[in-house]
Amino acid sequence: MALNLLSPTTEMKTISFLDSSKSNYNLNHLLKFQGGFSFKRGTVGKKVQCSAQPPPPAWPGRAVAEPGRKSWDGPKPISIVGSTGSIGTQTLDIVAENPDKFRVVALAAGSNVTLLADQVKTFKPQLVAVRNESLVDELEEALADFEYKPEIIPGEEGVVEVARHPDAVSVVTGIVGCAGLKPTVAAIEAGKDIALANKETLIAGGPFVLPLAHKHKVKILPADSEHSAIFQCIQGLPEGALRRIILTASGGAFRDLPVEKLKEVKVADALKHPNWNMGKKITVDSATLFNKGLEVIEAHYLFGAEYDNIEIVIHPQSIIHSMVETQDSSVLAQLGWPDMRLPILYTMSWPDRIYCSEITWPRLDLCKLGSLTFKTPDNVKYPSMDLAYAAGRAGGTMTGVLSAANEKAVEMFINEKYVPFTFCCPFAHLNCHKVLFL
Repeated sequence: MALNLLSPTTEMKTISFLDSSKSNYNLNHLLKFQGGFSFKRGTVGKKVQCSAQPPPPAWPGRAVAEPGRKSWDGPKPISIVGSTGSIGTQTLDIVAENPDKFRVVALAAGSNVTLLADQVKTFKPQLVAVRNESLVDELEEALADFEYKPEIIPGEEGVVEVARHPDAVSVVTGIVGCAGLKPTVAAIEAGKDIALANKETLIAGGPFVLPLAHKHKVKILPADSEHSAIFQCIQGLPEGALRRIILTASGGAFRDLPVEKLKEVKVADALKHPNWNMGKKITVDSATLFNKGLEVIEAHYLFGAEYDNIEIVIHPQSIIHSMVETQDSSVLAQLGWPDMRLPILYTMSWPDRIYCSEITWPRLDLCKLGSLTFKTPDNVKYPSMDLAYAAGRAGGTMTGVLSAANEKAVEMFINEKYVPFTFCCPFAHLNCHKVLFL
């Protein structure tokens, strides 16, 4: 197997902000309004300088299994927030294959009542929530002929109750977007360990969420493939041993498309991820590399690394899920097929490792792969990465502003609500920023 490493170092360049002479609603204006921070136009050492310093990292990145921590008998009881989405359905696949290891006590979904009803019939949770309150009658009708009837709580209140269900030991947060913040906080306050698949929890609320997790002695175990890889690589490292985090990115749906062609792409094109099977929002974010920028911010909060020490490298095969460099320049990597069930399983089973059948979990064969390749990401084609670094360095509410604006932009793109769409970054081009910032 040939391992071809092409310049893995990401060079941060100066961000070109929106032209304030053409609109009253530029990014600098928005940031001043939301958080009291403003970006300075000058650069020092190719880094964007900000008038505010980010809060100190609040999470050590490692997790220690204390003796006697196990507090349940039989299969581990879990609840799932976002059970009908990509993360939720894959989590339930794991439960179905390992009924002796896990059992579901509560499920929360958004609006897919048909699938939720099927999940209730299969896994028999004690509590069910449907966030769209208007669909409660439809869910009750779908379960009318079912002998076992769970408690049903509608709306956001129901989602929160699922997250803090008294019998759950761990909560899988598979809900998409900032909607995941409130139930995750509720779960932490209830003392539940968090299998974190909702990155917005830390991006929008890291300075609040992490001290809260410390207070309640809760473990935050990352379910994203990249952060799970980092988490696995640093277990056992001594304090201060981490030198650099290297986040790998597939490059998304348009990694081989010239930048001038991006203005012609359609929603269906953006949703054709070459390696991963994910939900619409995260797949679009992968196509813009916005997802990778958000992961940089999440890595800062999860592992305490400074932004100067977090790099992005394009790895088209998605076999190395991320790497860490130690102080003595050793590089540790976690490898596996591009299958989200692997990191989800580890967050559910931690600190244990569960044996997996080769039939449903094919083992990695490096000889069949032949080669793994890497290259530097194109910051001109994907300006969202620079924006994420800048927002992260600004600290405060800036990362939440960035995440929320991107969430709205992706929603509008998926719903085809405005044309044309200059695709590579919804914030960096004048033809769409008025829609976002008004």
